[in-house]
Amino acid sequence: MRIVNTILFCLVICSLWAQKPLPSYSIQKSTDKVKVDGILSEGVWQQTAKAGDFYISTPIDTAYAQTKTEVMLTYDDKNIYVAAICYDELPGDYVIQSLKRDFSYPRSDAFSVILDPFNDKTNGFSFAVNPRGVQREGVIQGGGNFGVSTSWDNLWYSAVSVGDGKWFVEMAIPFNSIRFKEGGNEWSINFTRNDLKRNESSAWAAVPRNFNIATLNFCGKLLWDKPLAKPKKYVALIPYLSGGVSKDYKAATATKPIGNAGIDAKIAVTSSLQLDLTVNPDFSQVEVDRQQTNLSRFSLFFPERRNFFLENSDLFANFGFRQIRPFFSRRIGLQSGTAIPILGGARLSGKVGDDWRVGVMNMQTDRTSVGLAQNFSVAAIQRQIGESSNLGVIGVNRSTIEEGEFVKSEFNRMIGTDFNFASSDRKHAGKVFLHKSFSPTKLPNDYTHASWYAYSTPSFFAMWNHEYVGENYEAQVGFVPRVNRYNPLIDSVERKGYWRLEPMFRYRFYPKKSSKFIYHGPSIYLDRYTDKDYRLTDNQLRYGYEALFKNTSELLVHYNQWYTYLYFDTDVTFTGDSAIDAGGYRYQNMRVTYTTNPRKPLNAKLVGFYGEYYNGHRTNLQSELNYRWQPWGTFGASYNFNRLDMPHLQKDVDIHLLGASAELSFTKSIFFTTFFQYNTQAENFNINSRLQWRFRPLSDFYLVYSENYETVDLGLKNRALILKFIYWFQ
Repeated sequence: MRIVNTILFCLVICSLWAQKPLPSYSIQKSTDKVKVDGILSEGVWQQTAKAGDFYISTPIDTAYAQTKTEVMLTYDDKNIYVAAICYDELPGDYVIQSLKRDFSYPRSDAFSVILDPFNDKTNGFSFAVNPRGVQREGVIQGGGNFGVSTSWDNLWYSAVSVGDGKWFVEMAIPFNSIRFKEGGNEWSINFTRNDLKRNESSAWAAVPRNFNIATLNFCGKLLWDKPLAKPKKYVALIPYLSGGVSKDYKAATATKPIGNAGIDAKIAVTSSLQLDLTVNPDFSQVEVDRQQTNLSRFSLFFPERRNFFLENSDLFANFGFRQIRPFFSRRIGLQSGTAIPILGGARLSGKVGDDWRVGVMNMQTDRTSVGLAQNFSVAAIQRQIGESSNLGVIGVNRSTIEEGEFVKSEFNRMIGTDFNFASSDRKHAGKVFLHKSFSPTKLPNDYTHASWYAYSTPSFFAMWNHEYVGENYEAQVGFVPRVNRYNPLIDSVERKGYWRLEPMFRYRFYPKKSSKFIYHGPSIYLDRYTDKDYRLTDNQLRYGYEALFKNTSELLVHYNQWYTYLYFDTDVTFTGDSAIDAGGYRYQNMRVTYTTNPRKPLNAKLVGFYGEYYNGHRTNLQSELNYRWQPWGTFGASYNFNRLDMPHLQKDVDIHLLGASAELSFTKSIFFTTFFQYNTQAENFNINSRLQWRFRPLSDFYLVYSENYETVDLGLKNRALILKFIYWFQ
């Protein structure tokens, strides 16, 4: 009987530990003035209750954190104040990437605050600092499963001081910088800590190790002592001015002056609804897309970088799937790699009531030599269902304008609905959607639908995905790359519908007594495409084994079996050499990836790939070498080599992509970034260097220099020097 009681007691204790009840913090309004200096000398910090007892999130999630952290909160009419004492008993320097803003949280010692003001488990905000006082802020979308997007910038204040065996954090987050419900008295909140010396990531409200630490379902409660009042009216004006010179040496044209100016405005309509306005937004000359080697036969995806499109971007961008996007903001102002002037635009987005989110946007581009003026409109509405699910509807329209009138025969529209669901513990998550496009031709099969479901525990992960895209589903303001196929026989683009099935299973072992492994385990993945009549066109069956070591190095081994059907003779080297015959090809290959300990100043990633490639063979070697000169800068070098041995060619085809980069942080406000890329596939060698001076919060001066050369003889193609000035009035 005693043994039975002991077993029952242990089971109860384990069950209670597994549940880890969500903590809460009662915040009180301060009558003291808080000076954000990182000293914590104000009386309010001596009297305020502390939140502590953090739980480890990784590498294990069944114990309290060894690294102790204590957090305190208060507020006044303008700001939420956060203070933290981050204990650091281990000897040695902190792990810090650089002094540059928006550092990588997983690769740096840091403390962060996660806010979900609407308790919707869908959208939130993250504010973080490292021991050097560098700031990192971002938005959390889709519940936080994929982490924090640091593209979002806003105004907040922080300071850090370092003591004996600890460092201190002080933050002031203006109510105007976030969205929340007026009159609310409860938010969701979490505090997280990254201690890379101990290799320990922890959180105040426990987060299972199979989820991102920013996942909103695992936040605790922030209880306000009185309902929140409406904040003061908020208006931010962000003008920019850019100028410079460029010269096209290949076309032998004269040196051309460059000049541009525009302005963005952010206006808080309510505490949860924001109006964004823009006039002539810049397509971000200061941020250049990195080149990539493309052997996929389909277009590559590049992320949005323009500030106007970022906040609440998930209202539009998260409809559909990664390769079936009904709306992709880079379609506005960019056509076939050519920038199109945007005359102006407006967007109203945010929360309405407890359960509704709305977004409406309209943009107008100018007429150019590429084509007529275009008007873009998108509207989305989302309804919260239950704790972590929502139902959304989106509509997108593109219309051509000529001489001030809409051209009735030139438009593209779509309407669709998405249902996103997740259980409260995030073990179950998924999506289903149905979208339909409209065009003047009114052709059949102009719709797409898909479903996705995932089950996740620390040890077991299972996923199912199906997709169908009709050949006449056309989202011209979206991103659906697989539908369009170039047919060289008719020198035209054909449209092909498809079905896709994508299941995956993975299991991880967590050896308790191993001195080497955090986890290891097998996986199997299938990516299968057929045409609309279920004839197989593409298939990848991948067997994998992964291992994460206790020093945080990682090993991945993949064995792939492929099938590809070519509708017509195709140059699969993508270099302009002769094509192989149309038909079906089965081939197999293996890929091994090893990443060294990223916490070390010198770390590397090595990839080896070898095997069959259509009717030939492919060898792919990739290497990345990074050195961290803490905290002043990081230096990197990369090399991607592909050798294609094809029987129809007299010699092997070699494709080289070499890169080198340096990011220097002279201070927390002056940064220099430069990178070089040598790409034989694109026959381009480019240099891009950027000096940034953040002379006040969110206000920057940039000096950017770029050059492009031929890869054969290093003949100069073009050269440009650009200055850009951005000022944030708030």
